[in-house]
Amino acid sequence: MIAPTLRSIWLMLAGVPVLLYIAIWAPALWAVSGGWVIGVMALMFTDLILAGRAPEAEISVDAPALLYMSGEDPADITLAFRRGPLPRSVEVQLETNALIASPRRKILKGWQNGAHTSAFMLKPIRRGTGRLERLWARWTGPFGLVAIRKIETLEIEIPITPNTRWVKEEAVRLYQRDADFGIKMQIERGDGSEFDSLREFTAGMDRRSIDWKHSARHRMLLAKEFRTERNHNIVFAFDTGRLMSEPLGGVPKLDRAINSALLLAYVSLRSGDRTAIFGFDARPGVASNVLTGTGAFPHVQRLASQLDYSVEDANYTLALTSLASRLERRSLVILFTDFVDTISAELMLENVRRLTDKHIVLFATFEDEALARMIRAKPHSAEDVSRAVIADTLLQEREVVFRKLQRMGVQIIETSPEHFGADLVSRYLDIKRRELL
Repeated sequence: MIAPTLRSIWLMLAGVPVLLYIAIWAPALWAVSGGWVIGVMALMFTDLILAGRAPEAEISVDAPALLYMSGEDPADITLAFRRGPLPRSVEVQLETNALIASPRRKILKGWQNGAHTSAFMLKPIRRGTGRLERLWARWTGPFGLVAIRKIETLEIEIPITPNTRWVKEEAVRLYQRDADFGIKMQIERGDGSEFDSLREFTAGMDRRSIDWKHSARHRMLLAKEFRTERNHNIVFAFDTGRLMSEPLGGVPKLDRAINSALLLAYVSLRSGDRTAIFGFDARPGVASNVLTGTGAFPHVQRLASQLDYSVEDANYTLALTSLASRLERRSLVILFTDFVDTISAELMLENVRRLTDKHIVLFATFEDEALARMIRAKPHSAEDVSRAVIADTLLQEREVVFRKLQRMGVQIIETSPEHFGADLVSRYLDIKRRELL
C-alpha cells in the first residue's frame, strides 16, 4: 500500500496561497499553478522510485513453541529485501490476539546483507491459545514524501501454559540450596515414624531411640532408625471462579496459584507422595485420580493447563462434597480460593468444616494488596480517610474468617505472590515433619 506522507501534504499545501493569488489576480499565469502541482507529484514519484519496494520485502517469524505465564519470550522478526534500494528505517508493529500483551513497536535501522532481525518480547496475559495475527511494516522514501506499507498475515498460534519453567528452576534452586548445607528436602532416614533398621548407638544419637530388648540380646547398645512415611495423598483444589480469575499484579490469581501448586507437586512427587488435581467454579470441573512418581509430573502440567477461567461464583457445597466423595483415604487438601467478606465465606466455612473431619485442609490465599495500600496511603482528603476506614473493616472481616478456620483445625497461608510458592513448600514439609498425615 502506497500513501502520501504528512510532509508531502504540507508541501502541496504550501503552494495554495500562490495558487489562489494567481487564480484571482493573475489568471494568465495558470501554467505556474500547474507546474507547482506537477513538480510536487514528480518529487513524490521520484521518492517512490528510490524507496524500497514492498513486493521485494520478505518477512519471516521465529516464534517460541510455548509461552509461559508470568514470563516473557522473544519472537524474532526478520525483514529482508531481495533486491532494490534499502530504506533508511522501517517502523514495525506486531499484532497479537487478546491473550498476549501487544508488543511495543520497533524502528529497524541498519542492514546486513539486506536483512534486519529484531526480537519482540511476548508477554502472555492469560492461558489459552495466543496468536500472532499480523505484522505491520511501514517505511518512506529518501525524501520522506511517500509511505509504503506492507501487511503480512501471520496467523501463528502459540499455546500459553502455566509457568512450568519457573517451577523447575525454583525446585532445583530449593534442592540445591539445601544440598549446599548438607540437608535434604526429604530426609529418608533418621526422621519419621516408620521403623527402618537397627544400628549401633553412637554419641550424639537420641537416647530415646535405644532398643533395650535387642541391645540386651546382642550385648551392645542398638538404636532404632526410622524413615519418613511415603504415599501420602496431596490434593490441589482450585477455585476457578470469578474472584480467582481477577488479576493480581497483572497475572490472574489462578495462574499464580497454579505455578505454586506445580512447584509443590514437583517436590511431593519426588518425595514419594501422590498428587491429584481438582478444579471447580459453579460446578466441579477438572478432576483427576492420584498420580505418583516424578514421571507423572507432565500429566499434572496438562491437567493444570485445563483449568479455565470463569465468571461464575464458586459453589463450595457442590464442589467440596464432590471432592470428599472421591477421597478414599486421609489426604492433605490444599484449597486455593479467595473471598470478599464474611457473608460470602459462610458456605465455604461450613463445607470446609466437614472436610476437616477426615482430612488435613490447608487454606491458601493471597494477601489483599489493594486494601493494604489503601490503609498505608497518606490521607490527603476526607475521601482518602473514608477509603482507609472501609479497607481496614474489610481486612478485619478477613481476619474473622481466618480465626474461624483456625479453630476448625485448618492451616492457613496468606502471603504475597512472590513468597507464595516457597511458603507452600515449607508448610508441606512442616506438616510431614509433624506427622499430621
